[in-house]
Amino acid sequence: MTAPMPHVRIFDTTLRDGEQAPGCSMTVSEKLAVARQLSRLGVDIIEAGFPAASPGDFEAVQTIAQAAHQWTHVPVICGLARANTRDIETAARALALAPSARIHTFLATSAVHLTHKLNMSHAQVRQRVGEMVSLAVSFTPNVQFSPEDATRSETAFLHEVLHEAIEAGATTLNIPDTVGYTTPEEYFALIAGIRDEVVRGRDIVIATHCHDDLGLAVANSLAGVRAGARQVECTINGIGERAGNAALEEVVMALRTRADHFPATTRIRTTEIGRASRIVSRHTGMRVPANKAIVGANAFAHEAGIHQDGMLKHRDTYEIMRADDVGLESGGLVLGKHSGRAALRSHLASLGHVLSDSDCDAVFARFKEVADRKKVVDDRELEAIVAGLSERSVQAWRLELLQVSSGTHAIPTATVKLTTPDGVSRVAAAEGDGPVDAACRAIDVCMEEQVGELVEFHVDAAAEGINAVGGVRIALRADGCSAHGYGVHTDIIVATAEAYLAAINALLRVKARHEAIEGVAA
Repeated sequence: MTAPMPHVRIFDTTLRDGEQAPGCSMTVSEKLAVARQLSRLGVDIIEAGFPAASPGDFEAVQTIAQAAHQWTHVPVICGLARANTRDIETAARALALAPSARIHTFLATSAVHLTHKLNMSHAQVRQRVGEMVSLAVSFTPNVQFSPEDATRSETAFLHEVLHEAIEAGATTLNIPDTVGYTTPEEYFALIAGIRDEVVRGRDIVIATHCHDDLGLAVANSLAGVRAGARQVECTINGIGERAGNAALEEVVMALRTRADHFPATTRIRTTEIGRASRIVSRHTGMRVPANKAIVGANAFAHEAGIHQDGMLKHRDTYEIMRADDVGLESGGLVLGKHSGRAALRSHLASLGHVLSDSDCDAVFARFKEVADRKKVVDDRELEAIVAGLSERSVQAWRLELLQVSSGTHAIPTATVKLTTPDGVSRVAAAEGDGPVDAACRAIDVCMEEQVGELVEFHVDAAAEGINAVGGVRIALRADGCSAHGYGVHTDIIVATAEAYLAAINALLRVKARHEAIEGVAA
């Protein structure tokens, strides 16, 4: 009888490492929406955040931990903690109500980190790891330890530290390629060495955590699996610090498509990958490149005549996967202008969006507005409308009115009415180089300042057709902080104003968060 394929746990760190990418900061409600989709996707562990980093991070982890009880698939909820008492105790409090909790603590082991960042000796590191893993185990038996910058650490010392973590009670050893420096051959040897010299058949899971600085994150992760790793840390769309992390969709589909080569399977519901990609893209402001593997717009497109001819004759000539395998094909004609609130709410629930009465009313109003202009509204447009609602629901400054005048022989002018965080109405007008510029300038005048510098402006349609819902993504930067905003509307100028104001509010939140973190560090 053939032995069953071993299971590889998928540890998703989109909400922690992914959010650390510049401009990718998310609100608590946005993180909860992503976490809910990760549950639908079937990930084994969600690293919900870094509770000690800020009050907002603590709230996000705590909120996700509580909400997980209501999900059909309940993943382990994980919180990151540095190897110190405060961080671990804070993570434990944030995770207290999780149905299944994990504390992930870490300490660097490479010479460059020990010398220039930690100023610690080998003996001090070993002692700290033993003490802090033991402390984490006192809160939950599910403890993961990571030797930061493992791939640039001296092997013998790395093994000593991992032995210390196991003796203290760690059940998962995560081996980070923190700066994306290693190669598949090197990483295979590193993981195999830990398997043979450290784990030695014990019930300890070895995990991979690879960054993409040299474009090798997925290749290194897969090499780790071949060497015996049974957990892969990754993110949706590969987002993360610097060049990003191993992309979940690429790792999962490589394991599935090349099952003949990789001795492992996952429990991921691959048909939820496309939706997860879109949700993360909208909430983080990180646009998916058209040529991105698995989820890019061109991933299943065929334009060359030779390719088209081959596809018409047999799909296997130029496709090793199907678009519907990863949930990229449209759900077709779904809802129209005659659909009622109950039908819309039921369909949104089937897409994973469980809304309050007030939020459902807001989505229904925007849905009707769109449906009046076109025959049907498909799933992608509904998700864009819900994403726009998420942005508006957390705003401090709110757009109440926008009026724009523009044309070939007219000076573009915009008038806006905003509600301040204190509930006071303000009205202002401004001229600009075009209707978009005028609308943004009017918002600046109304706020009596320009909060940030515009660094990205992107417009796209949620679906095909000239009458599709338009989505606008804007990124702003100021004082070393960056943030994005998303707006959706049938009128692209209104969508722009919504996105600009959402980016302003997000930037104000990010700046406040950074000030709080600096205050804690001080």
